[in-house]
Amino acid sequence: MNRFCTSLSVLLLAAAPLVAQTLPALTTFPVGTATVTVSALTTGLTVPWELVWGPDNFIWMTERGGRISRVNPTTGAVTPLITLADVSTSSEGGLLGMALHPDFVTSPFVYVVYNYTDAGGTYLEKLVRLTYANGTLSAPLVLLGNIPATSTHSGSRLLILPDRTLLMSTGDAQLLPQAQNPASLNGKILRLNLDGSVPANNPISGSLTYTLGHRNPQGLALGPGNRIYSSEHGANSDDELNLIEPGRNYGWPTVEGYCDQTTELAFCTQNNVREPLTAWTPTLAVAGLAYYTSPAIPGWQNRLLLVSLKAARLTDLALNATGDAISTRTDYLTGFGRLRAICVSPQGRVYVATSNRDGRGSPAATDDRILVLENRDFVVTATTAPAAARLRLWPNPARQTLTLERPALAADAVSISDALGRRVRTARFAAGQSQLTLSIEDLKPGVYLVQSGGRTQRLVVAE
Repeated sequence: MNRFCTSLSVLLLAAAPLVAQTLPALTTFPVGTATVTVSALTTGLTVPWELVWGPDNFIWMTERGGRISRVNPTTGAVTPLITLADVSTSSEGGLLGMALHPDFVTSPFVYVVYNYTDAGGTYLEKLVRLTYANGTLSAPLVLLGNIPATSTHSGSRLLILPDRTLLMSTGDAQLLPQAQNPASLNGKILRLNLDGSVPANNPISGSLTYTLGHRNPQGLALGPGNRIYSSEHGANSDDELNLIEPGRNYGWPTVEGYCDQTTELAFCTQNNVREPLTAWTPTLAVAGLAYYTSPAIPGWQNRLLLVSLKAARLTDLALNATGDAISTRTDYLTGFGRLRAICVSPQGRVYVATSNRDGRGSPAATDDRILVLENRDFVVTATTAPAAARLRLWPNPARQTLTLERPALAADAVSISDALGRRVRTARFAAGQSQLTLSIEDLKPGVYLVQSGGRTQRLVVAE
């Protein structure tokens, strides 16, 4: 491992502690048998657009005006990394989605999408890769540019899949027919390799188009079985929650919501249209989306969490066993105004960003804020758990195999998650079993979290 990677590994291992300080409670609400406490981690922000839980156990944040920062989840301190000078804000446009390379220790790349104005005065959108080093972001590399844009309907979220490809959602930019044009980059979910090239196995050979027929998708999340979910703004009706399947058509502008109108039925049959899992009329202005797996709030476990702007609430979407239907929808977290971004820590805390200073809200004196939603009665780390319940693992760093040890308790699941919170390995302790050895030789070098029964340990996979 080179000197830079070694220093970065030290930074990640010495990052924020896993136990947050106790912040003043703003409100509480029940989720099943758990009580969720809401507090303000950070205040005085300006339209935070994306929150990503980073490999350093910090929150990485974009703000629409062009600033990218790291936010300490213990103190709320904001450390700016860069302000992109060529970001152009116009109504909904500006600095939007962000994703971090899953092998951040060896590939310290940050991907962002934003609006800009070219030399001729044309408003456009581009995907840019930045490099993190010495506490700053630099060396911008344009991976995809010259995407038509307007002040509304730009999208755009980013999501890196387990196969190391990147999804990027784009809005129709008010060019409605282009959503059905496979050659256009508007109204799509695009799929790229992490160097910006076209994956050989995309649905259309030589094309970045992964799915088409989108109006303005503003949420992307990876769920059970690596299923992909997206939230999408409707026009006057039918905000959508979609299951994203390669090569499928999502109907816009001919179809709004379900294929339930006479004019829509024939189009849906002829064009391989995938109906939404659920839809909302009146619209909510759906935004950020996350999949919750932690036992910290059991009532949300294995559910999608969706935040919305106009409706100003968080919605819990219960999935069926196969992940292809929504069984219930439950609303929470009203009273804080417009909600745009959401991320979940490996310890099960939920972080939500308000968007009340975006020109359409009524900001409070402390807006915009990052709110923390947590079950304070849940023990989340090995360091705070009773000694009898602790989880040990060795060697650490590891390369070929990893041994886990715990007291001989009841049967319990084990999961290993990468820097983006995605499960890369699962196993299970049998009842009464105290040691378990796993092969990890296929895991790439980096920092991972090992979790079992509410206990968490950090693992370094070495080169």
